Formats: sequence, structure tokens, C-alpha cells
Amino acid sequence: MTDLEHTVIGKISYTNSWPVYHYFDPSSLSFPAEMVSEVPAVLNRGMAAGDIHVGALSSFAYAAASDRLLLLPGLSVSADGPVRSIFLFSKKPLQQLGSGTIAVTNTSATSVNLLKILMHKALGTSPEYISSDPDLNTMMQQADAGLLIGDHAIRASWQDQGYEVTDLGELWKEWTGHSMTFAVWAVNRRAAALNPEAIAEIAEAFERSKRRGLNELGPVIHEACCTIGGTASYWRDYFRNLCYDFGERQQEGLNLYFRYAYEMGLLPQEVKMELWSHNLLTRVKE
Repeated sequence: MTDLEHTVIGKISYTNSWPVYHYFDPSSLSFPAEMVSEVPAVLNRGMAAGDIHVGALSSFAYAAASDRLLLLPGLSVSADGPVRSIFLFSKKPLQQLGSGTIAVTNTSATSVNLLKILMHKALGTSPEYISSDPDLNTMMQQADAGLLIGDHAIRASWQDQGYEVTDLGELWKEWTGHSMTFAVWAVNRRAAALNPEAIAEIAEAFERSKRRGLNELGPVIHEACCTIGGTASYWRDYFRNLCYDFGERQQEGLNLYFRYAYEMGLLPQEVKMELWSHNLLTRVKE
């Protein structure tokens, strides 16, 4: 890539980001662009490698590649309390999992590392973690608890299978008092330097799509009902519960998460979050 003649935009395939993307149309941009929709793990690799120039990625993946990425202002998937799509299903109370085994989904490092932080720092336990496909029955056959995220977690939460269910966003809020940010929007630093005008146009289009998506949720709710199932009232509450901004409160919570991840050795370096803007670089207050 030499001049962003063809811009690749990443889209998280999970429903939680749909309000930001629903009214975002790459063909309306003034330059050639394509959008790729994938699970976070695939987008994370593409953003880090520079194959995807701008888009959403999981918070932990941003941290791991923060030297190559800048955060787009005003965009995130956050929750100030229950997130309703990141659940730990357990056969016994969390405090009793210290010597147990937890099967974790292999699709997002943000939630897995949030779980590790909460188990270790908030509850003082050190369970064994094993990676598993996101299927609750399979997880519970081989472990004492299972972590599901996104649409897998939502579907599983609709069925009462007798397990204790813990919402990680709620547990984080109870322990820290902070919001938790699960996904951010970022731009590859090289892409931003090569063509700031294109990135500005994309950032503005995302912001417009977010505002419209939250004001006109009907089509987003309808798509979720058709694709995942559930009722319109469930999805309306789900989307309204999430926060898609990235203001000081979200930044403070994410800074704390990164600090704990570094202290536990989950991140190899401290993270200095930097916001992209059209004219200057803005370092997030710590």
C-alpha cells in the first residue's frame, strides 16, 4: 500500500457493534474502499499487520499493537455495568473455582484476560484455563466453568441450564466502579500518515452512522431478530444498555484494565493510548 488508493475497513461481525455499522456505507466515500466483516481475532491480526487500515478491533488487540495504531475518538463498545453478552457459566460459585478449570472461548482475548484479572485480583483465585470452541455443552464436559462472548453468550443466556451465570461487565463495575470497554475503533498509523483526509472522512462517516444507528434502531433490531433470534424488546434493551462513545469515563476504565493486564504479565508493555485527530495527536489522560 502506498497511498490508500484502496482502503480496507474492518467490521466486527458480532451484533454488539451493529448500531455503529448499520448506516455506514463504504460506497458513499469519495475514494475506493471495501469492508471486511470478521470475528475479532481475524480483524485484530489484519489491523496489527496493516492489511486492514481502519475499523473496529478488540480492546486487548489494540493494546498489543498500540505502537502501530491510533484510536478513533468517540467510538467504542463499552458497558458501565452489565454488558449482557459476556458470561461465565459455572457449576459452582466463583470463589470455589480457585482449584478448578475454566474453558475459555478462543475468539476474543479481551474477555479472556478480563476474566483472568477478575479471578486473580478481585476474587484471589488461580484456576486453570483451557481453550475451547464456543459451545457451552462441550465446555462444561471438560471444565467447571465456561466463558462465552458475543452471540454465543447471548443464545446460551436464553436457556436456563442450571448454571451460575456471571456477567463480566457487571463484576468489573462492582469491583472497580469503572466502565469497561470491549472494542475500539482504530486506524493504522501508516495509513493515517499517508492520507489523513481519507481517515477523517471515514471517522466522520462512522460518527454519523453511530448517531443514526442509535436514533433509528428499528432496522438493527429487526436484523438481530432475524439473524440471532430473540424478541424486539430484548434487542432494544440490549443495544440501549451498551455505550458506543469513548469519552473520559470509558478511557479511564480501559486504562485501568490495561494497567492490571500489564501488572499480571498479560501485556508485555504498558499502554499509552493515543487518539487520532485530523490535526494533531491526542494522548489519553491517565
